[in-house]
Amino acid sequence: MADIVKNTAPEKLELLVMVVKAKRASYFANLLQNTGANLQLITQASGTSPKAIMDYLGLKQSNRSAIFSIVREDQVKDILELLNEKFDSVKDGGGIAVTVPMSSIVGLLSYGFLSNDKRTISHE
Repeated sequence: MADIVKNTAPEKLELLVMVVKAKRASYFANLLQNTGANLQLITQASGTSPKAIMDYLGLKQSNRSAIFSIVREDQVKDILELLNEKFDSVKDGGGIAVTVPMSSIVGLLSYGFLSNDKRTISHE
């Protein structure tokens, strides 16, 4: 099995950043987990817009959470399509998601964990 890993180029990884209502953060983190993403970090988020602009646009302040996750580049399109569908169909499920390419990961085991690539871990 080690020969397969040596001859296979690893998929590039991207950082997925998503902002959703705080009460839906666990739902979206679990959804990402089900896609094979191994890491979800949820943190409290707040906007930086002045109150005057929020009032002018008719927007209300609400509790938000930011979710950071590592996804393989080959899965990005499918994951973003799934999230877009859920943003539209889940009650109070609106949000925003973007990805940022990651340029380097140090260590084969770290890469294997982050990419959920079981081929990189030898059981010998």
